[in-house]
Amino acid sequence: MTARSLDRQMHWQTVYQTKAANAVSWYRPHLDVSLELLELAGLSVQSRLIDIGGGASTLVDDLLGRGTQGITVLDISPAALAIAEARLGERAREVNWLVGDVLDVALPAGGFDVWHDRAVLHFLTDPADAAIYVRQAARAVKTGGHAVIGGFAPDGPERCSGLPVARRSAEDIARILAPQFSLRETHAERHVTPAGAVQSFAYALLKRT
Repeated sequence: MTARSLDRQMHWQTVYQTKAANAVSWYRPHLDVSLELLELAGLSVQSRLIDIGGGASTLVDDLLGRGTQGITVLDISPAALAIAEARLGERAREVNWLVGDVLDVALPAGGFDVWHDRAVLHFLTDPADAAIYVRQAARAVKTGGHAVIGGFAPDGPERCSGLPVARRSAEDIARILAPQFSLRETHAERHVTPAGAVQSFAYALLKRT
């Protein structure tokens, strides 16, 4: 990892070592919008899916419940992944757990049918970092595959976990991913945090061109 990646890792390690996974602001028992968009993307039991920044998220539980076999969960924080592995118990063996920073991790070319990201891209406030993210996604997702990407909408919070974020509409997300990906569907979400605050999210379903 680069020095910047190690700094990011330290931040998220601290978060997951000091807060309960179901108490962080982004926690949801089920990622309903993501699941809906993944179904529109044609998710099947054979789909090879990578969950970017999946960490302790429950998405992997629901994907396993649907029989999805080719799941990779990428997160910069080993502590976050350990939470999900412990929660899944024996089922954790069915998942490929990958520690790394999406900006510099080595991913197989065309290795995935679906790329899922709920709230990683929105931390990439530097256009140069966003461009690296796009190159990583474009390389990893096969032609004809899909990406489901969500983050804070233009009327969402300006910060998350003490860090600044880039607030974007679904169309903004699509512009960043173009021309390697084309926009198929958009979705808005009013996420209620465990503390009761309401946060506005925007999601884009994109197809690898």
